Amino acid sequence: MVREFSYFSGIQIKENNNLSYKERQARLIYRAVIMILLSTTVIGIQVSRLAQLQLIQGKHNRARAENNRIRPIPVPSNRGLILDRNGKPFASNRLQHSIYLWPREQVREQWEITAAKLSPIINMPAHKILEKVEEALISGERNVHLSYQVSRNTFTLLQEKAEEFPGVEARAESTRYYPHGETASHVIGYLGEVTSAELGANPEYQLRMMVGRIGVEASRNEQLAGKWGQRMIEVNAENREIGIFKEEEPQSGETIKLTLDLNLQKAAENALGSRKGAVVVLDVNTGEVLTMASYPRFNPNVFTKPMAESEWRSLHSQEQSFVNRTIQGYPPGSTFKVVTSAAAMGSQKFAPGSIIQTSDAVYIGGMSFNEHSGGYGPIGFRAALAYSSNTFFYRIGMAIGNKEIAKWAYKLGLGGKNINLLGIPVTYNGLIPTEEDKRQIYNDRWYLGDTVTMAIGQGLVLATPLELAGAVAAIANGGKQVKPHLLADQTNYPEIQPIPTGLKPEEVNIIKEGMIDVVYRGTAKNLNDGSIPLTGGKTGTSELIGQRSHSLYVAFGPANKPEIAIAVIVENGGYGSRSAAPVAKQVFQYYFGNNN
Repeated sequence: MVREFSYFSGIQIKENNNLSYKERQARLIYRAVIMILLSTTVIGIQVSRLAQLQLIQGKHNRARAENNRIRPIPVPSNRGLILDRNGKPFASNRLQHSIYLWPREQVREQWEITAAKLSPIINMPAHKILEKVEEALISGERNVHLSYQVSRNTFTLLQEKAEEFPGVEARAESTRYYPHGETASHVIGYLGEVTSAELGANPEYQLRMMVGRIGVEASRNEQLAGKWGQRMIEVNAENREIGIFKEEEPQSGETIKLTLDLNLQKAAENALGSRKGAVVVLDVNTGEVLTMASYPRFNPNVFTKPMAESEWRSLHSQEQSFVNRTIQGYPPGSTFKVVTSAAAMGSQKFAPGSIIQTSDAVYIGGMSFNEHSGGYGPIGFRAALAYSSNTFFYRIGMAIGNKEIAKWAYKLGLGGKNINLLGIPVTYNGLIPTEEDKRQIYNDRWYLGDTVTMAIGQGLVLATPLELAGAVAAIANGGKQVKPHLLADQTNYPEIQPIPTGLKPEEVNIIKEGMIDVVYRGTAKNLNDGSIPLTGGKTGTSELIGQRSHSLYVAFGPANKPEIAIAVIVENGGYGSRSAAPVAKQVFQYYFGNNN
């Protein structure tokens, strides 16, 4: 083996020795050039890639790296609770699982892949996901809300596989919740996503913040909203949070307590049923609103997330469900005779014991203003209220005039005098008419016929159920005008305290006795069946041209020591005794059954 190795080595040496010196040099140079070219190519490729990353894509990659490292996460505050007078929640909060996108964490091509994977998981078309990404990139949003209220399983899956979905974040957050749905919806209100204009006008607002639109949610939005916080979090390449860089804790909103009684509210809404109308219940001594029921209603839970404009229009086209009928003006009909009685005695032109002749009609300027029947003969205030005599109050109106009636309507709280104290945004549309109102509305002068129709709550008179309940409360409590209000902390405010109307005790008492006679032997005697303590009331039938009359009823109870006042209207319900009075009876039944 040694010889063989030596032999072949010798041959190699001999071959090399046969090459000239120049040939050997040329071969060495050739090899060196090849090595240099190879090295230069490798280095060039690296330099080219580095230049692309640093110079061409540098800005994009630096932003992407920074975005991947630090994320600003807005932390919504817990909105304050809205409670009834007994601490039961009308509005609270609950946890929801949402999906957010960070559009800058991927390029378009990568988002197409992610969207395709994400689409079946959250049941959203991939092109919709990509549209969200594109919109955010155009608007400059760093973070965009993709999906609300995904299931717990979906939430958990996306958290566990976060590295497979770069730029997708599953987040747990608080959302508004109305546990009783439609109950008292006109009072509580609803939320809507903040607009661009509102963002500009309110520096403390955050993108996609939900703010109050109507009701208490709107009037007390500042207290309820609290203050949002922010978390600056650091994430790794797998999209997982690895630490908190900076944190500012959110501040929860304040709790707002209302004067409403949740259970009494539900009882009133159940009594009204699916008939268009309203029910108001007041504490006769304080003016606290215990019930403010209106139908149709709406469910504020549908507004806790942004909605399409078409969905919004559809909701607002449904039976005027956003109209709060408790503060809607209606012709009060004969319920207004309570006001005319107060004006008659308050004017000092009539005394509690005055007797007036009634008849089948009163004739003015060739027109006949009729009685319900052939007349009741000579009667006083008690019988006139009990049987709702028209001609009695026609003659009262002619004797005292429209200005005196208007004066005492205001003293009893009508005419929108106290509407701004209610505690929710209100547009008043009632009317205690004047001669100037007649000129502006009809371009005509005031006639005596306008005065006699005003005296029985017809003509131009418009009163809200809330105002009618307040007027009854003023009679029930001995002659003090109450200031209806919804916020519990208002009750002790100086401007909320009841004020004397100027009626004398004997004048108030004769009206109270007349209203008790309405129930005991008059137009609402169907309420005197022993199922509830004796109450006082006044029926009303609001006549309409070309439609069935509205049905109205106002009441107080119990008769011997009044605690609550009620006003009910059932639109197109006919006579007050047939539709509205039975609703009030059901409310009384619940109240007396649960308040001893």
